Amino acid sequence: MKYAPLGRSGLIVSRLCLGGNSWGAKGRRGWGKFDVEESRPYFRKALDLGITFFDTADTYNFGRSEEIIGETLVKMVPRDDVVISTKVGIRMADKPNEVGVGRKHLMRSVDAQLKRLQTDYIDVFQIHRLDPHTPVEEMMDSLDQIVRSGKVRYVGGSTMPAYKFAQMIMRADWRGLARPICMQNLYNLIQREEEAEMNRLCLEQGVGLIPYSPLARGFLAGNRLREGGGTTERSRNDAVVKPGTYRDCDWEIVDRLKAIATARGVTPAQVALAWLLSKPVMGAPIMGATSLEQLESAAAAVEIALTADEVKSLETPYAFRPAPVA
Repeated sequence: MKYAPLGRSGLIVSRLCLGGNSWGAKGRRGWGKFDVEESRPYFRKALDLGITFFDTADTYNFGRSEEIIGETLVKMVPRDDVVISTKVGIRMADKPNEVGVGRKHLMRSVDAQLKRLQTDYIDVFQIHRLDPHTPVEEMMDSLDQIVRSGKVRYVGGSTMPAYKFAQMIMRADWRGLARPICMQNLYNLIQREEEAEMNRLCLEQGVGLIPYSPLARGFLAGNRLREGGGTTERSRNDAVVKPGTYRDCDWEIVDRLKAIATARGVTPAQVALAWLLSKPVMGAPIMGATSLEQLESAAAAVEIALTADEVKSLETPYAFRPAPVA
């Protein structure tokens, strides 16, 4: 495993992050079967592979994902040996202040998350989603207060418009507040719209990317079928993917992934991860896993260095989608 600072911070993370959306999903998804005992071997395998970076969110299975980290990972290793990131902002209950990034919700949420995680501090506390009501001043001042309290070490953001993230950075710099060190956005070989603004902003501002869905819900692993479904449980049970989700250019990229993978003696998923890791703004892709073999394969991808010609071959077919109307 390789390690690097996350953005322009002093926080050192493994170049691969294990994501926790499936922890606690037992009985909720066809591909999510993990509760405490089923999750334990995955944390042990990740640690054995040198992965030290783990990501979750309060909303992942209504807090159960965080609870499982507290019941397993936190008890397996000295707390300072791992980096735990979590997120806040998506509705947790049908009450007025159980959603968003207002001071009341942030202050209550961080205490509840610390309790579920069974830890004294969170390494990276990320804004999962913004709300339409809270001004950036209130949000950033509240996050800074949480950092100064010692409950959180660093802050970051997740999916949002680039101009909103720029406002967060500017407010922090202007007031001398805790500055975002990472952006968790949707970015992979068939979803590259973030290159237009967000990735450029992060590169300029020294913010590390920790993209989710680096394999596009498994599509870049080459396990989907053009006629629908696929060869894995997730591909067969993925309600998000509808007919027409994937474009001709996406299938062309997968074909090129497979060709490069075959020539190198590796897997398409490993090539897709290696492409992400080649980007200068990249911190650590967040990888989900439903088998121990997937974890081993992902960790091996860190060692793959693509050539300039291979990168060009993978990127050439892509057709950028029109920017949404503001």
